Amino acid sequence: MDTKNENKQYRNTPEYAEYQRENFWRDNDGETPPFNTDPGKLEERAKERLSEGGWYYASSNAGQSYTHLANRQAFFRHKFVPRMLVDTNKRDTKHEIWGHKVSAPIGFAPIGINKIYHPLGELPVAKVAKELNLPYCLSTAGSTGIEDVGAANGQGPRFFQLYMPHDDELTVSLLKRAYNSGFTACILTVDTWQLGWRHDDVNNSNYAFYHGIGADLGLTDPVFQKRLAEEGIDPKKEPNRAGAKWIDNVWHGRAWSWEKIPWLIKTWKEISGGKPFAIKGIQSVADAKKCVEIGCDGIVVSNHAGRQVDGAIASLDALEKIVDAVGDKTYIMYDSGIRGASDVVKALALGAKFVFVGRLWVWGLSIMGETGVRHVMKSLLADLDIMFNVAGIQSVDQLDRSWLESGPAVYNLIAEKSKL
Repeated sequence: MDTKNENKQYRNTPEYAEYQRENFWRDNDGETPPFNTDPGKLEERAKERLSEGGWYYASSNAGQSYTHLANRQAFFRHKFVPRMLVDTNKRDTKHEIWGHKVSAPIGFAPIGINKIYHPLGELPVAKVAKELNLPYCLSTAGSTGIEDVGAANGQGPRFFQLYMPHDDELTVSLLKRAYNSGFTACILTVDTWQLGWRHDDVNNSNYAFYHGIGADLGLTDPVFQKRLAEEGIDPKKEPNRAGAKWIDNVWHGRAWSWEKIPWLIKTWKEISGGKPFAIKGIQSVADAKKCVEIGCDGIVVSNHAGRQVDGAIASLDALEKIVDAVGDKTYIMYDSGIRGASDVVKALALGAKFVFVGRLWVWGLSIMGETGVRHVMKSLLADLDIMFNVAGIQSVDQLDRSWLESGPAVYNLIAEKSKL
């Protein structure tokens, strides 16, 4: 982390470990770091800052949170085996995803309704993603217009996560807006035909869309504006009805099947000139093979961080099996339960090519807006850079299962989720 380290001239990415030095030095200038980025303390601080509704929506999991717990257990059973006396002076965390050369194999996961975490919603998140040269993924449930998010992200790499409406004209409109706003891949999420049963949210009638908050991405769509007019809904006078109609068009009991996906892939490819298409929410080998069969460019192995199906297998355990089955046939990404650099490295060692991070940056956004997002993600990058240095990793492509000592997949530990 020496700022005069001559080895930095060989690197393709910044020496993120210097962010550790910067925070160690702050006290000399009469300053302190913005806040503690230990995941547990990060959550506690966010809970203090958020409204009750904001906290419940961000923290709630499906049912009894057993899938959330399983995600953490899966990381525990894999132990990293560091290698010593390796020349890591010229190490690099660089990665390439779908033609984008990025700072690390880490992206901002698609998370909706950012305005319940901060008044500026998705804008500061997209801005920081560009600054750090990490891919940003905008959710269809986003609370800011597609065009505004694209502008905030500038020339940064960005993908559009689609919840596909049961209105083909609206789907096409969303995809066109995304492509015209510089989004270079479409990632369809398939595990959320409606929200999983989340006790705290249900008990508190905690659903922003039904209370006139968070539907901006839909309200700025010309096709959806036409749908509102057809039903005589004025979004300014009836924001609750407008918000409900938007999200009811996207989720809430309307499931799609594999038969519809070829149409979606063809439509996106025609609109975008052949840009990548991926499916997020894959947990079974059979579904992964189906994705390959129908021509997906990638898949995201994910259980929605435990927010959809309670009692499901850990996303990391699904990753192992899916990599074994189709790892050489498609671009495999990972999502769910990432809380630090060691989790990122374990997922990569198990065969993921790319990892999405969600709740960590949500807590940062909740605590301190743009500054909070930047602090959390720069800290994660510094953690990753330092882990490469002290564990003997020179580059991302060196990581494979030989770096891990792994126990059997077991789900017999019951613990408070706050301790995991």
